Amino acid sequence: MTKKVTLSFPDDTIEEARRFAKREGLSLSAWMDQAAREKALREVFTAHAAAVNRAGFDLEADALADEREVAMVDAAIFRAS
Repeated sequence: MTKKVTLSFPDDTIEEARRFAKREGLSLSAWMDQAAREKALREVFTAHAAAVNRAGFDLEADALADEREVAMVDAAIFRAS
């Protein structure tokens, strides 16, 4: 479902949005919809990352440890062949 709304933006913002929309082959409305959705997702992901950090998880360290473990297993398997 689509609703019509009236929004006000500075002239330079609208001109930039029109340029980006044209470059991507979208209508201004479609481009603004996409931009708003992307901003909403960034907000959600940022909030999630903050919650993970507050919980004390170190996902980067865990990922690096996983990488090292995979490398050790690969080395053990392929050196034994």
